[in-house]
Amino acid sequence: MRRMHPDPIPMEVQARIMDAAVRAPSGGDSQAWRFLLVDDPTVKGQLAEPYRDSVRLLWRGHYSAQAAAAEADPQAETSRKFLRLRSSVQYLADHLEEVPLLFFAFSRNDRDGSSTFPAVWSAMLAARAQGVGSAMTNVLDIFRPDTTKALLGVPPDRGWTLAATVAMGYPKGRWGVAPRQPAHTVTYRNRWGADPGFSTEEPLWPPTRRHA
Repeated sequence: MRRMHPDPIPMEVQARIMDAAVRAPSGGDSQAWRFLLVDDPTVKGQLAEPYRDSVRLLWRGHYSAQAAAAEADPQAETSRKFLRLRSSVQYLADHLEEVPLLFFAFSRNDRDGSSTFPAVWSAMLAARAQGVGSAMTNVLDIFRPDTTKALLGVPPDRGWTLAATVAMGYPKGRWGVAPRQPAHTVTYRNRWGADPGFSTEEPLWPPTRRHA
């Protein structure tokens, strides 16, 4: 959910979200993570340009060929999907200062930060249960990790890795079911390529009602 109202998220809702995050599993139950919540308009403003610059690098680099193909044939189904995605990603970048809450996840002794992902996902699921939309992005930890950590006051000599950034806010749009390959087409049982024993042609997790 990348289009969000600027309305603040109540502190008690934030507490529920973060309590869910710390209940997540981690390798060896080490819980080697720290979370930083940003709702200060000044800090969000300082982060906005590095974020937008990172998104520009994303379009010019990793997705440059896909963007060129979509622009050359915008009516193709794959092109429409990509252009919709690009539009929503760009909207978040253009309105980052208006996002009510930015949630940063950090890990230590974990080069790519993957040990924090269960906690991040738990926070996002808890946010959804509270009617709060969220969108995880990795552009800052890919393109501007040092700048981001400096702006947030993260100690540079303690080995903290920026693992993920999550924008959170009450959604402007409706909840939907994320378009994905059916589970049975990417799942095997007992041996690679074997039938999993179930079929999921229709989503089994319908969307929930959005925040009023």
